[in-house]
Amino acid sequence: MRLFAAALSTESNTFSPIPTDLESFTGNRYFPPGKHPEHPTNTSSAVLVVARTHARRSNAVLMEGTVTGAAPAGTTSRAAYEQLRDEILGQLKAALPVDVVALGLHGAMVAHGYDDCEGDLLTRARALAGPKAAIGATLDPHCHMTPAMQAAADLLICYKEFPHTDFVERAEELLTLLTATARGDIRPVMSTWDCRMIDSFMTSRQPIRGFVDRMTALEGKDGVLSVSIVHGFSAADVPHLGAKMLVVTDCQREKGEGLAKRLGQELYSLRGQGAPRHLSPDEGLDRAMALPEGPVVLADRWDNPGGGVAGDSTVILHRMLERGIANAVVGALWDPIAVRFCHAAGEGAKLRLRFGGKAAPTSGKPVDAEVEVTRVVKDATQNFASSIVSLGDAAAIRLSGIDVVLETKRAQTFDPSLFRNLGIEPKERKLVVVKSSNHFHAGFLPIAKEIHYIDSGGPYPSDPRCVPYRRIPRPIWPIDENPHDAA
Repeated sequence: MRLFAAALSTESNTFSPIPTDLESFTGNRYFPPGKHPEHPTNTSSAVLVVARTHARRSNAVLMEGTVTGAAPAGTTSRAAYEQLRDEILGQLKAALPVDVVALGLHGAMVAHGYDDCEGDLLTRARALAGPKAAIGATLDPHCHMTPAMQAAADLLICYKEFPHTDFVERAEELLTLLTATARGDIRPVMSTWDCRMIDSFMTSRQPIRGFVDRMTALEGKDGVLSVSIVHGFSAADVPHLGAKMLVVTDCQREKGEGLAKRLGQELYSLRGQGAPRHLSPDEGLDRAMALPEGPVVLADRWDNPGGGVAGDSTVILHRMLERGIANAVVGALWDPIAVRFCHAAGEGAKLRLRFGGKAAPTSGKPVDAEVEVTRVVKDATQNFASSIVSLGDAAAIRLSGIDVVLETKRAQTFDPSLFRNLGIEPKERKLVVVKSSNHFHAGFLPIAKEIHYIDSGGPYPSDPRCVPYRRIPRPIWPIDENPHDAA
């Protein structure tokens, strides 16, 4: 059996002021064929890593394509997308004939001229590989499930967990089902049901935890191959935005459509319950200071680089300084210029530094203070499940009893290793402030006395009812109160 595997991923926040160009990919995560390490470097790269193991185990021939990804940001330039797309398609063409095409995608990549990059890539891959090839992809659940993607692929599988800790398992599932499809053992049929809602579904809390467990228990029985929640990505003004249920059956379309509708209706009944209440910065700080010991973790959820925004908001940090809160750590803030200054000064140096508060009005004001540089690291990293994520050059600074981690590459806070790799032990701090929506949860839960989610005012568009959408499908909840009745 001949396999082809590659990955192209980013998450496009069409409201973000940060453009995505070719350097956003090549300077962040870019591996030509055969150059990717044996461990995942992000969620989508797991497809290639697993394909290697799968090929060795089954004596298949694996042809590797490029693996690349950009940090979530604004709309991708047309030139960047087309160059990377054509690079991977050229590699696929050179590998023909192939039995399996396995791609690691995000599902919410938007480029100038392309609302649906994944649908475009899959359609072109199908045209090259032919109707008999088994084609599929793993997707981040914060994707847009489009007709073009479904028409071109045999299998689409979303990560089940948010935080996305199961990307390796989903890649293994994809390779197993694709090879079974290529052998003729199964005939996958994908069915979707549109929930007509924009919502958040954290699997780290009920009731979504229970829903995902019940959903997963259906797989492998009575012809049900795979079940996924398509969460959707609310920070994109595109025609296929919104939550959906995806069910893959073994040639049982009617059953799949019925199950997708039943599960989708149940998910819709849970609307508004998938995320916690968000506190103001002062409410969060009050709760943290009220506890006799920590650490208390506060998630600056709407300044999360994983949602395509800068990750340089200083709103919470300013309140901590104004209130005299110490024994705390904040990170990571994106500020390449401040990192460069810290590396130039060196460890142990004290200097007047301006950092943060640069990318948008909602980022707050820059912090101007005398700081001590406590650690500088070239190409720092953090862990995320089984992957290793780069922060670029990084620095740790200290001011008024608060340690702050600064990064060169925009990366949300996934794991305590972000701080530990800069010489800071978060378990020893009363307060830990992270830039993340929910991916931090699995890593920090074992050390946290409490976890709270903070709304510091953006810049991510947090309330769909206040977002100036122009192109999304209507009716849709919560913008429209009863979308299914209206439809």
